[in-house]
Amino acid sequence: MPKRLFDLFFAALGLLLLAPVLLAVALWVVWDSPGPAFFRQQRVGRAGRLFRIVKFRTMHPRAEAAGPAITVGADARITRAGHWLRRTKIDELPQLFNVLLGHMSLVGPRPEVPHYVALYPDSVRDLVLSVRPGITDRASIEFRDESTLLGQSNEPEPTYVEQILPIKLRYAAEYARSNTLWGDLKIIISTVAALWNDRPAGGTGT
Repeated sequence: MPKRLFDLFFAALGLLLLAPVLLAVALWVVWDSPGPAFFRQQRVGRAGRLFRIVKFRTMHPRAEAAGPAITVGADARITRAGHWLRRTKIDELPQLFNVLLGHMSLVGPRPEVPHYVALYPDSVRDLVLSVRPGITDRASIEFRDESTLLGQSNEPEPTYVEQILPIKLRYAAEYARSNTLWGDLKIIISTVAALWNDRPAGGTGT
C-alpha cells in the first residue's frame, strides 16, 4: 500500500505541475507531423493483464505496420519531434496517467508487448509479472541508448531477444524480489541524473 500511495501522490503531482509542458508537447507533436498527439500500444502488466500504454507519438502514423516492435538506430519512422522526445524521454511522461489508473508504477520493470513476454522463460515470467511495470527501472537507465546499440547489429531482432532481453529480465527479477520505496527513490534519482548527463552538448539543462 505505501508504494501505491507513493505512486498516486507523485503521479498526480507530476501531472499537475507538468500540465503546461504536456499541452505544449502535444501541440508540437500534432504540428510536426500528421496524426494524433498520443501513441497507445498494448502491453503486458501485472499478473499478465493487458493494458494500453500511453506515450507521446514519436513516429509517423501506421509505423507499427511498417516495421518491428523495437526501434533500431536512426529509424526512418521517427518524426523530427520524435527524435528529441525520445532522446530526452519526454515521450514517456503521459505514462503518469497509466500510473494513476493502476496499470503501472513510477518504478518497476518496463512493460513489454505480448510478443516478447511470450519469450520469457517460465522460471522468471511469474516473478517479473508479480509487480506493476514501471516508467523507469535499472534496465531503462543502462539501456537508454538501446536503439543505437541495435542499430549497430546486423540482426537487431535476434540481438534484442538473445542479448538484451535476458539482461532486462535479470534486472526485473531482482527488482521483483527486493523492491523498496528507498530503492525506488534511488532509481528515480539515477534516471534523472542519467538524463541530465545525456543532455545535448552546450545545453543549459533548463
